[in-house]
Amino acid sequence: MARPGLTLNRLAALLAMAAALFAIMAVAPATAAAQPYTDYARESLYVPVRDGTRLAVNVYRPGNGDQVATERLPVIFVFTPYRARIRNAEGEVVETALQDSLGLRSLLRAGYVVAVADIRGKGASFGARRGFQDRTEAMDGHDLVQWLAAQPYSTGDVGMVGCSYLGGTTMHTASTAPPALRAIFTGATDWDKYAFVRRGGITAQFNTRPDEPLSDDLASVPVDDDADGAMLRAAVAEHAANTSMAGLWYGMPYRDSVSPLTGNAFWDEVAIWQYADAIRDAGIATYFWGNWNDEPTSDVILAAENLGSRLLVGPGSHCETPRDFAFTQEIVRYFDHELKGADNGFAQQPRVTWWSDETGEAGHYERGDSWPGARSQASAWYLGDGALAARPPVAGARTFAVDYDVANDAYFAFWPSPLDAHGLVYDSPPLDVGMDLLGFPTAHVTIAADRPDVDVFVYLEAVDAAGAVEVVSFGRLKASQRAISPAPWDNLGLPWHSGREADAAPLAAGQSATLVVPMLATSYHVPAGSRLRFVVTGADPRQRNLADLRQDPAPRITVAHGWEYGSRIELPLAREGGE
Repeated sequence: MARPGLTLNRLAALLAMAAALFAIMAVAPATAAAQPYTDYARESLYVPVRDGTRLAVNVYRPGNGDQVATERLPVIFVFTPYRARIRNAEGEVVETALQDSLGLRSLLRAGYVVAVADIRGKGASFGARRGFQDRTEAMDGHDLVQWLAAQPYSTGDVGMVGCSYLGGTTMHTASTAPPALRAIFTGATDWDKYAFVRRGGITAQFNTRPDEPLSDDLASVPVDDDADGAMLRAAVAEHAANTSMAGLWYGMPYRDSVSPLTGNAFWDEVAIWQYADAIRDAGIATYFWGNWNDEPTSDVILAAENLGSRLLVGPGSHCETPRDFAFTQEIVRYFDHELKGADNGFAQQPRVTWWSDETGEAGHYERGDSWPGARSQASAWYLGDGALAARPPVAGARTFAVDYDVANDAYFAFWPSPLDAHGLVYDSPPLDVGMDLLGFPTAHVTIAADRPDVDVFVYLEAVDAAGAVEVVSFGRLKASQRAISPAPWDNLGLPWHSGREADAAPLAAGQSATLVVPMLATSYHVPAGSRLRFVVTGADPRQRNLADLRQDPAPRITVAHGWEYGSRIELPLAREGGE
């Protein structure tokens, strides 16, 4: 009941202000609260999984001084191919569990046991990898979760955290529904491995780098009972039988290809969407996160929406800690809520948090219960004779030869640099009014080519008044895989290309075809005075196999424009309020 002198209107206004203040406090940087455990004790050992393979597990228990916590505590598990404990070139021991990019050190201080294990075929673990995140690896994760839950220091409740490959091991372990796994916090992972590795039927960067030499695994610190490193050397010797990861992906051009290395339709085996019902039915709490300038974020949004998960999208690149956000505190609060039953307000927090670039200045976080861009409206900008305009131009066409000389020195170029010099460029006039983009752009490009098949890459760029260029979003599609099919999941209204061999349709001589290319999700403010730029190329520097793809003479691709061809990019314009 309102106190005397406080009108209902004023009360409503105060409540609104309080809600807004809570939202700001929830995402603003915060000083970590005093935590009960300042120290830890570590042990490492080999744990056999169901087929007898011994995996190296490092367990960190919180404590104070020489006293290790004696009460049972929840366990946070990390499953890594990047070696849980290594000795670097300077001779220093580097330990995954003591880093805080994923909140692990903070979780130790907050009263969680943290366990980090090397996957089979990597680090100090025995065995060989049959495939990348296959069901063997998934069941290894299942067995380690259940082993950790049964230890005397454990409450029996286990959570998992990870990003990139570690996010994938988290998801694949969850897909086996271990009874003890209660919650996961996972970033930069994939919903559909085929689309992740061969988006549009084209491999580019992710999962195609060369395999690491065995000497990298020999830098692992042996487990406690392996004083002379003999077991480590024996384990690493078994890694020589690992399946080549790049060879695995390059050998399966279609979604239904049978891998010559594994003997099965491997894309299906490693597709998380195939196991979505198992994750839902197990009741595992899920929290996904990513950053706008990172290709996996589009998959993260799809996964979160299809699983009804919490979602965080921040600014930045691959697995970077989102800036201006209390990230480690968010992780601790999430697990406190899910594994300890803490009444910390997390249950009342909106499901989705994202970095909004609408101001075009400092940016800010917004919260809501719909994915970013769910309420955005499409605005079409049409390709012309070098121009990009809000109305279709007269009919015409432009032709270019594919330029394969696009490679750069970046080993992992998570976000492409502008490729204006390597294809066709379409520029808009300077914008009279700023434009806020939120969601997924989609390109419609009508092409012809002098080959039965070509790779097509599209880029949306922003060019500021001084001429500086920034890539906002991009997409790719092999012309033969242009057929649109119903998606086997909620694809958020985006076009879906099956990638199946039976749906492939090479271009006939003289034939034109329209490619509908879903582009990566974005949150971007294009200020007044800047120009939009759309670029079409036939090669991208993140294709690690460019030397194998190069054709001489280079393919020639023609892009048609005009009303009857419909070549355009549809931009997601944010509505007021964002979500």
